[in-house]
Amino acid sequence: MDDLFPPFAPDPNEPKPRRFRPVPFRMIAPNLITLMALCLGLTAIRLAFEQKFEPAVIAIVAAAFLDGIDGRVARLLKGTSRFGAELDSLADFVNFGCAPALILYGFALFHLRSVGWIVALIFAIAMALRLARFNAMLDDPSRPEWKKDYFVGMPAPAGALTAMLPLYLHFLGLSFGSWAAPLVLGYMLCIALLVVSTVPTFSGKTMGKRVPRDWVLPIFLVVVAGFGLFISFPFEAMVAISVAYLAAIPIGAAQYRRRAKAEARADAAGLAEREPAQPVAP
Repeated sequence: MDDLFPPFAPDPNEPKPRRFRPVPFRMIAPNLITLMALCLGLTAIRLAFEQKFEPAVIAIVAAAFLDGIDGRVARLLKGTSRFGAELDSLADFVNFGCAPALILYGFALFHLRSVGWIVALIFAIAMALRLARFNAMLDDPSRPEWKKDYFVGMPAPAGALTAMLPLYLHFLGLSFGSWAAPLVLGYMLCIALLVVSTVPTFSGKTMGKRVPRDWVLPIFLVVVAGFGLFISFPFEAMVAISVAYLAAIPIGAAQYRRRAKAEARADAAGLAEREPAQPVAP
């Protein structure tokens, strides 16, 4: 049979097919930023075990900064992907769920033994539930465009950074002994509830797409001044940012309700215009 049907021999001049297609670097760059943020979160956990809370908090703040730019880099380079979205959520759970919970447990909650550990678990699980809900809402095509200006509940990075407010105050000289553990526990529970709540919070994702020309130089000066203040007084700045963010939550929720009511009135008016007029009985 081999004489009748000789085995197929490929043409030596034909180029060999590639087993793996090359991936553009623009698809890899955002994921590299996410992985660097994940390394910072894992390092923060190690530093918490070593009772080095100040560098652990700095690592979480740096991870939050990287988390804020990886999505923008992906959109800028047109390198968004489902893989990147899933990787970002997994990194957020470690960086803003597990790491802050362990840091706060080692800082104050350990005084409460099992009760403190349960609250740390609640905080981490609240972050997991919040991220799962966020991923599910990504595939919702019925969500109006204006609602993209708001998060449903407190976002994970903001929840982690505000939850560490007692640590910022401790670094500024405020003593936190065993007496303060119940206060830290109650504050941490409030942040966990805000994370899984449906309270709308301003996202800021649409900011910066178009900047008026007259605002360019003032924005440069404000950013440079803010960066200088943050470098010179990092924990004072984190206290101010955390308190300002918590105070702004009711303002964002009120603005969301006003826009929702305006949309409902516009929909009702449009529906009334589309309905045919009823004939008047003689």
